[in-house]
Amino acid sequence: MSGSYRAWGIAFALAGTIAFAFRPVLIKLGYAAHPVSATTLLFLRMTLALPFFLAMAWWMRGAGPLSRRDWAGIVALGFIGYYAASLLDFLGLQYVSAGVGRLIMFLYPTLVVILSAVFLSRSPARRELAALLVTYTGIALVLSQQLGGTAESRMFLLGVLLVFSSAMCYAVYLVTGSQLVQRVGSMRFTAYTMMVSTVPAVVQFLALESRASLELPANVWWYAILLATACTVLPVLLVAEALKRIGANQFALIGALGPVTTVLADFALLESALTATQMFGGALVIAGVLLVTLRRPR
Repeated sequence: MSGSYRAWGIAFALAGTIAFAFRPVLIKLGYAAHPVSATTLLFLRMTLALPFFLAMAWWMRGAGPLSRRDWAGIVALGFIGYYAASLLDFLGLQYVSAGVGRLIMFLYPTLVVILSAVFLSRSPARRELAALLVTYTGIALVLSQQLGGTAESRMFLLGVLLVFSSAMCYAVYLVTGSQLVQRVGSMRFTAYTMMVSTVPAVVQFLALESRASLELPANVWWYAILLATACTVLPVLLVAEALKRIGANQFALIGALGPVTTVLADFALLESALTATQMFGGALVIAGVLLVTLRRPR
């Protein structure tokens, strides 16, 4: 394996991580620019990204037929892992900052450990138990200063629960979809599940919103376009290529830059600064997730 091959893999991983990290910031910018609903913003993101995933599916049309069981899994996981997880994230970001939301979403590897222990009888190792303790101590510090008895605190807690539910949906998607991904192939699986997840997003929009809800300022449309392309389609392609070139272990290290990037972008673009206690808690979250995610060399 040449040095340039790995160097490009690291570059792809960095670019994919940073692109994905801007997703909650763009969602918050859309909310700040105009009173757009989560349903409408999700609809725009999914439908604007759909042509790219249709093209991806067409490109891989010769990969072989899928069984009915595989199609059933794709439909179920597309609904849970992309539609439900995205909807809950969009709803939660109405009430929490982009930085806090990204730190909560970053918990999903720890939720995979917990779900695997509960439903797959995979006992966590001591290292994983220590990582869970560090991670959830950190998230408690992140949330501690904004919880209380006020109406604003209750809305913040609602946002936290919604984003945490989003992370849980994504963890379920990872735990139950691992074998299906191996059979179908990661790129084809992603293209199909994204296509499937667009259907409930469109149905929800048609049921709850009117055509007038699409009469949005130009900057909201630009945020939606960037959300669909630079923060959805592009990271999928970059991460897939990065994983192939550098492996999951090195990618996990680079992926830890995601929450840091979101926090910095949140401060620069939305002026939502974390307190010193929250930053320390965020550092604990990142450290704990890395302990869970990284694999020791054999």
